[in-house]
Amino acid sequence: MNLLVRGGGKLAGTVVPSGNKNAILPILCSTLLTKEKVLLRNVPDLTDVDKLVEIMKQLGSKISWDKSAQVLEVMNDEISLDRFDGCLPMGMRASVLLFAPLAFRGKTLKIGTKIEGCQLGIRELDTHYRTLRALGAEVNVGHGSVEIKLKDRFIGGEHWEDYMSVTTTENFIMAACCAKGKSVLMNAASEPHVQDLANFLNSIGAKISGIGTSRLEVEGVGSLGGGEHEIISDHHEIATFLALGAMTGGRVEVEKSLPEHFGLINNSFRKLGVEVEYHGDKAFVSEGQKLEVQIPDTKHFVPKIEIHPWPYFPTDLLPLMVALATRAKGQIMFWNKMYEGSLFWVSQLSAFGVKSLICDPHRALIWGGLPLYPAIIEAPDIIRATVAMFMIAQSIDGESTIVNADPIKRAHPEFEEKMISLGADVAWV
Repeated sequence: MNLLVRGGGKLAGTVVPSGNKNAILPILCSTLLTKEKVLLRNVPDLTDVDKLVEIMKQLGSKISWDKSAQVLEVMNDEISLDRFDGCLPMGMRASVLLFAPLAFRGKTLKIGTKIEGCQLGIRELDTHYRTLRALGAEVNVGHGSVEIKLKDRFIGGEHWEDYMSVTTTENFIMAACCAKGKSVLMNAASEPHVQDLANFLNSIGAKISGIGTSRLEVEGVGSLGGGEHEIISDHHEIATFLALGAMTGGRVEVEKSLPEHFGLINNSFRKLGVEVEYHGDKAFVSEGQKLEVQIPDTKHFVPKIEIHPWPYFPTDLLPLMVALATRAKGQIMFWNKMYEGSLFWVSQLSAFGVKSLICDPHRALIWGGLPLYPAIIEAPDIIRATVAMFMIAQSIDGESTIVNADPIKRAHPEFEEKMISLGADVAWV
């Protein structure tokens, strides 16, 4: 679908962020580790969640999802891999999060779907295979397929990963929870959604320590129980709302804003002249902020926002800052050291009149504060880049169209309604 945006007005008001997509997916997968009932609150209504629910139902999961109340109840006491055809949905790389729990439940798991990459660059699966092997699994990789075997349970072990991979860390956590013995992961990812998975599993009987650090210890337990858990707010959505308020000159307040996770994110806002303030867990940007790239005290340095794994500035927020930078007077570099080709979509912003320079597969320069114009622009198949295009269109006086804007629906439930509540004139067409 296309997104029609009549921009130019201030966005203002109070908004509540959705549950974190990157938390609900691994948490829902992890419920396969227990045969007892689990109730999840603040579950976002997203296409990726729908896909995962359908896979689990095919396997025998009993799932009741009240989307209006954002409550999902799941019971996985009758899971059978006899119903599994080996296919995982294309376009949803979170499917890899089924590796550990399905191997645990079925002892032998055969998968034939290619899920190695997306427009952000190659996403290797070797990290998952190495991690599962380190915990006692036999992993046989063929052409476009993989077979994972367990003799009985995962076996506790120590593993030092090449880099801080979120989904690899989550697969490790799920495998280690029900392993025999103690497991240790070095160079673990520590993003808020990884922490939420670990906290959920601890609430139903797991023994995970080191949560929020790069070293995780997991003492395997015989079985996990049931319980209730509320999915944390989506920090990507929080940042989007705050950036939109600053870009359009309005005061936007965000409830349940996770201030404990926003220290470095707020520093990056400041680099573009935006001050984020707090009243308890409510974040807000004041009306009429002066958007201007801040010059470093080391004058010969180019102002930049660098992307690294958490607790550094997260890669998924880079497109939102690119959008904000188009409205901040001055020049700034964006440097994504994690994925090659992650900034090529920036060249498409020239349709709005954005002045940019793609330096190489990892770096781009933006000149902000220049006149911009409404446009028709084709969205890439990248969620946050599509959101960034909407943000720029919203800041421009006139009518713009984001063509094939469907990726937004993968991460932002009720996107249109929330934007309208803040004063936007936007519609799916």
